[in-house]
Amino acid sequence: MKWPNLKHLHYLVVLHEEQHFNRAAQRCFVSQSTLSTAIQNLEEQLGCQLLERDHKTFIFTALGLEMVERCKALLNGASELVDYAHSAGNWQAGKLKLGVIPTIAPFLLQGLISTLGEALPDLSLQLQENTTANLLRELHGGELDLLILALPMETPGCKQMVIGHDPFHLVAHPDMVKLLPSPLDFSALPKDSVFLLQQEHCMTGHAVSACGLKHKEQVSALAASSLFTLVQLANSRLGLTFLPELALKSDILQHSSLVSFPAEDKAYREIGLVWRNGTTRVRLFRRIAELLQPLMPKPVL
Repeated sequence: MKWPNLKHLHYLVVLHEEQHFNRAAQRCFVSQSTLSTAIQNLEEQLGCQLLERDHKTFIFTALGLEMVERCKALLNGASELVDYAHSAGNWQAGKLKLGVIPTIAPFLLQGLISTLGEALPDLSLQLQENTTANLLRELHGGELDLLILALPMETPGCKQMVIGHDPFHLVAHPDMVKLLPSPLDFSALPKDSVFLLQQEHCMTGHAVSACGLKHKEQVSALAASSLFTLVQLANSRLGLTFLPELALKSDILQHSSLVSFPAEDKAYREIGLVWRNGTTRVRLFRRIAELLQPLMPKPVL
């Protein structure tokens, strides 16, 4: 049996991502004809049709789409193999591409970098901050090795490991607090008085679910792009918001007049590590989990 060329498998994955032969060829640093010939050779080797071609257009066949996913897994495994060899078989060494969401990154990265630098000095850390959806896409594509996300969250094809709980706190200006009913009843709040993040930030869903925000008319249409913007909105005395304890411990309220107190029913989000099924670096990821747990507001021991 003649094994397919890993480079040709890479071409196939890039072609699927770009959906255009010329752009894919440019990304792979080859000519368009070279890439096209490689795909055709791959089809001949595998004995199956990967693309349906019609003059200058093409679509992936159902089998072709399945092959793309399998190619990603093979390429990820090959990349890990090379990294493992470069680190001379030391599972605590090598390059680690770590993705973190924006509602965690600013409040955790300093401690994370310091902690991992001391405990894993041979590990080369590459960090990226992005939304959950983008990070998961890059994890599946092999561009990232490990994620730090807020959970619960569906992560098909991946393993999750919860490392801590991050309680939510109600945050408001003292003048606003005086107007809040006791006990707190969100249905009694004025319309558009609760500020949340934009929908692409998973913390919005976690806050709505964990804090029982069932009254959508109370949620303001003015959505923030960051927790720092939420602080400014709440400080305007136009409403209130919810912030995780991880942010409060980093003095996010330092230059405001806001006060905070725990949300009802001890609402919280989970913070966890997420990695691809089948990775060979689980031992490293579990070690990182052990190191990061003490940095959590409420670590999972």
